Amino acid sequence: MEIEQDPNASRIAGDTAPGDAGLRWIGKSINRVEDPRFLRGEGRYIDDITLPNMLHAAIKRSPHAHARIKSIDTSKAEALPGVVRVLTGQDVKEHANPLPSFSMNPGIQHDMIAIEKVRHYGECVAVVVAENRYIAEDACDLIEIEYEVLPAVLDPLKAREEGSPLVHEALGKNEAYSRTFSFGEVDKAFDEAARSVTVDLYWPRSTGMPMDTNGAIGDYDAGTGVLTIHANSMNFTYFLWLIAGTLKIPSAKLKIVPVVAGGSFGSKFFMHKVPTFAGWLSLMVGKPVKYIEDRVTHIVNNDHAGSDRRYKAELAFEDDGTFQALRIDCVDDYGAYLQFGVGTHGNALSQICGPYTIDHVEYSLAAVLTNKNQQGAYRGFGAEVSNWILERLVDHAAHDLGMDRVEIRRKNLIQADAFPYRTPTGNIYDSGNYPGVLDKVLADFDYDYWVKYRDDARKEGRHVGIGVVASQERSVFSSTEFWFWFDEPAFSPTSSPESASIQIEPTGQIVVTLHSQAMWGNSPETVVSQVIAEEFDVDPTSVVITYADSQHALPGTGPGGSRYTVMVSGAVAGAASQMKDKIKRIAANKLEAAEGDLEFRDGGVGVKGAPDKQLSLSDIAMMAYMFKLDLPPDMESGLATQWTYDHPLTTLPNADRSDLGMFYPFVGHAWHMAVVEVDPGTGRVEFLRYSAVHDAGTVVNPKTLNGQIIGGTVQGLGTAMLEEYIYDDQGRVLNENFEHYHLPSSMDVPTMTIGHQETPSPYTAYGIKGAGEGGRMLTPAIMSAAVEDALSPYGVRITSLPISAEQIVAWAAGD
Repeated sequence: MEIEQDPNASRIAGDTAPGDAGLRWIGKSINRVEDPRFLRGEGRYIDDITLPNMLHAAIKRSPHAHARIKSIDTSKAEALPGVVRVLTGQDVKEHANPLPSFSMNPGIQHDMIAIEKVRHYGECVAVVVAENRYIAEDACDLIEIEYEVLPAVLDPLKAREEGSPLVHEALGKNEAYSRTFSFGEVDKAFDEAARSVTVDLYWPRSTGMPMDTNGAIGDYDAGTGVLTIHANSMNFTYFLWLIAGTLKIPSAKLKIVPVVAGGSFGSKFFMHKVPTFAGWLSLMVGKPVKYIEDRVTHIVNNDHAGSDRRYKAELAFEDDGTFQALRIDCVDDYGAYLQFGVGTHGNALSQICGPYTIDHVEYSLAAVLTNKNQQGAYRGFGAEVSNWILERLVDHAAHDLGMDRVEIRRKNLIQADAFPYRTPTGNIYDSGNYPGVLDKVLADFDYDYWVKYRDDARKEGRHVGIGVVASQERSVFSSTEFWFWFDEPAFSPTSSPESASIQIEPTGQIVVTLHSQAMWGNSPETVVSQVIAEEFDVDPTSVVITYADSQHALPGTGPGGSRYTVMVSGAVAGAASQMKDKIKRIAANKLEAAEGDLEFRDGGVGVKGAPDKQLSLSDIAMMAYMFKLDLPPDMESGLATQWTYDHPLTTLPNADRSDLGMFYPFVGHAWHMAVVEVDPGTGRVEFLRYSAVHDAGTVVNPKTLNGQIIGGTVQGLGTAMLEEYIYDDQGRVLNENFEHYHLPSSMDVPTMTIGHQETPSPYTAYGIKGAGEGGRMLTPAIMSAAVEDALSPYGVRITSLPISAEQIVAWAAGD
């Protein structure tokens, strides 16, 4: 398949090509350069920052999921010594605009503090700014609020019914969006197929739980009119102008300073509510104000939680197991607001057929509002849910046919000679060898041995099960994805770039400035150091990494959608290419050699084949800064370059959305296999074996990639076995702290073996693909398959998550 692309899209700096065995640093396991400062406790998270005269904020949360605010009495709180100011929704109404949203629906308004009405449990109804957090929390308890409690609508199916309580009266209904996308001849394919399976599935709401919650410090300077916000949000440049719009200030007067985040998992992607809130509070009181979510607030009132969906899913196939068509009907519980529109379904549609050849697809979506906190990004951003749906259908088809679960998958895999492969929705899978990954995981796992082990164990009355699942990992979203949500989008961006700046100081020190947020987990500094080391043949630990604030930043989009490693590598490679061109000109002039005869080696530039003819970077840098007359004619002093790297492969959808275009084309692939033993009397699940093989294109650092896979797998295990929001019939969250919201511990985690296969992308710098979400894509599906297999004597079919110990005991008891 030939793909038209921008002629600049494939520009890759460096002397090596994707997959070239000559790569010197990319592909090596090195220790993360971020680690030392964090392990010494010197990482400076948001709550480690203290500014002079800084005040602290705490919020008053609603005890109701749905209620009108009849009156608020703040007098007792304002009288408490140490309280500076108490603010309510009326202050927001007078001094701020609604929060940014991609819903494109004026009937859905989201404000920093609830105005007139609360729409979910835990929503902010007032804020206290005080001399310290303790006083602020005490003052919150003194605020007296009279509510008119309204019926709460919690079931999205009931919320769609006529006469259901309205979450937003201005919208006039609770169904915010509905549409059916059709690709191919779906009805015909189902009619003509020999078989089909239909299953109703439920994926519950959970959320990312980073080490640090969302936090920010606002610092307004009345003299300059500049508002500075220190924040651990992931998107501090991409949406800066939207935050400025909420605050009613010019974007040129808003400076956001990135602060390292101790994890995000989606919870800090476009995390704008907390930074906007802290900035607004500083504007209102004229002093620096720190606001840090406590854990309860992060659970019940953070920017967003994960997906909460009900599905009717159907797969049509032949008697030999060949897949023909896929039909999915999804009712998605978005909660009270719609910050991201239906973007999570764009992620799903980018890889809706997984690694399989399915030619006909129908996808129906209803986005429904309820009285819960809104949903948005959580690791996988909706694609992890669609992979669970697909793999459940494949297991049901295998069961229907009495066919081995590996073989039905193998039969339908896209073959290595089919790439680049266009999916029915219009997205592109850039490269891959899926049968090769399968063969590699089978060899590592020893599938035949464990099948025999399981069968022998069953004869002894033990409950052993095997899970086998595959997944795609789409990476590097293009903002053209936003187009498909709407028939006529009012705002339809096509840019989602990343930038990097490189300066070599007079001493020869290489300094790289990044223009998006720092996050410990995705190792941006290690990635950049390895790319610089690759380009200039220097020790990666010698590279200095800095971060621009928003007033000095070039275009950037930030981490999210498994994009950052790919995009920042392209940006750094582009800036390095410019830098190397200038260095070679200087060196060629000094060494009296042709530029084409020069190479970067041992921290300098030398003539190929002439080890004695070489200049160090410090020699060249000193000339560049201090000896203008020794430089080639028409060359400016200094060594500084910058590069903005745009998405290298993207197209728009067509008018009727029968083709959604290429918006997630760099697609990894993975297989996980697991063996578990289940105790039906206690519900305990023990891992006997866990094997994973991933293809993420060219591997930058195997050690850090393995960390991403392990971390994602553990989070997926939480989704599969433990995590869900539990509500009472009034919409109150019953597990709003870690005593009741359970996360996996080290005792729950399997010992994994991890393998890699590399099929470099032909479109990205060095052939890299993203790999931040792959583990979580697979664990819910593999645990469903393995536990279901173990409990097959009871006729169990797993159609909802989490698979709790209580549920396992109930199944075994026949309940």
